[in-house]
Amino acid sequence: MLYVILLAMVAAFLALRLYSVLGKKTGHEQPLVKPAEGAPVRPVARTVDVPSEVRESAPRAIDSGAEAGLRAIVAADPSFDVAAFVEGAKGAYRMIMEAFWAGDRETLQWLVEDEVRSEFFAAIDAREAAGETLDNRLVSIERAQISEASVAGRTARITVRFDADIAAVTRDKDGAVIAGSLTDAVETHDAWTFQRTLKSDDPNWKLADTDEA
Repeated sequence: MLYVILLAMVAAFLALRLYSVLGKKTGHEQPLVKPAEGAPVRPVARTVDVPSEVRESAPRAIDSGAEAGLRAIVAADPSFDVAAFVEGAKGAYRMIMEAFWAGDRETLQWLVEDEVRSEFFAAIDAREAAGETLDNRLVSIERAQISEASVAGRTARITVRFDADIAAVTRDKDGAVIAGSLTDAVETHDAWTFQRTLKSDDPNWKLADTDEA
């Protein structure tokens, strides 16, 4: 009998602890929408409200001149998230650079828009014709900052400034180093503009323009 009473006391204690952690309202809860009768229940994608101040993923991740454009993008597509975009842009920067260095045309095909793709392909063709290869390595991305943002019709464009350290080596057809060094990283400053058609089936942002920052 004592054993049963102890179990009941433990269960009551755990229930109170769970309520103290999960049962209190914080003032930030989203109301639950009751599904229509017979309709399948689907997971609700997280969205962001139109903010008075654009959310940043890190200190100074957004230049003040880009805030109005980002608010316009969020208004047109509430699922847009600044922090996720910045992280995605950093990943795209690495993937595109590595694909270009390796001459990987297939990867570049779906990561960049036509104009940039043709410039990359021309540079790869010239490098291959000369029998040269790039033995480059992206050491680190020191900063990724949104510097411009805009919406025109359904097309959204965001420019990101990348400050990165890159170790770069060019080799000739025999593998001999003709330029650069893998032991000394070089600071690079690029301004890349990504583009996407809002509310389209393709959620990916593609590189539409490149420039030196």
